[in-house]
Amino acid sequence: MRTQQSSSNKVSPLSRHVRAGKVYRREDLITYSTSVDRELQQLVSQGVLQKLAQGLYYKPKKNSFGAVPPSESELLSVFLKDKNFLCFNPSVYNSLRLGTTQLYNKTVVYNHKRHGEFELDQRRYEFRMKPRFPKPTQVTTEYLLVDMLNNLDDLAEDQESVLAAAQRKLADFDQPRLQRALEQYGAAATKRLMKRWLADMRAREQVA
Repeated sequence: MRTQQSSSNKVSPLSRHVRAGKVYRREDLITYSTSVDRELQQLVSQGVLQKLAQGLYYKPKKNSFGAVPPSESELLSVFLKDKNFLCFNPSVYNSLRLGTTQLYNKTVVYNHKRHGEFELDQRRYEFRMKPRFPKPTQVTTEYLLVDMLNNLDDLAEDQESVLAAAQRKLADFDQPRLQRALEQYGAAATKRLMKRWLADMRAREQVA
């Protein structure tokens, strides 16, 4: 007599449509299953998929060390349904050498789609909707200065010390790039502040 295979051991039709190393949204898998939630739960319990967040799944790619986590760019692009975003840790401002020393346990994501804090694959992300931001390959120290001043109220630093250091070292930055970054990405308050600094710097240069 033929033994009936238990439902927990059956091969899910959905498993034929997920590839190792790829992140998927639940809504993208609905067309491949007549019972997508049941199959997703089954694949997670079998270890075929990992649940990264509500409605977000990953099929692990494996190497000699075990399962490889999803790449951050893949994770964020699928979550946002958009590849246009800028991801960074605020600790990057320390590279400006303006006296900032704090290390931050969060990642900020500038994007056009989502706003708020989310945990994805046990990592904390703060999504901020912005009308404009550079591509990751186009981030310059001048942009970082403008962005740091935009976000100064959010930083765990002594603001007066940071502002004094920024004004003192303003001439060290590439001036045409700084002007472009300020016009493209500066908040209104940042524009007012830096235009005053730049005017003071030029006046001092003329006197000298």
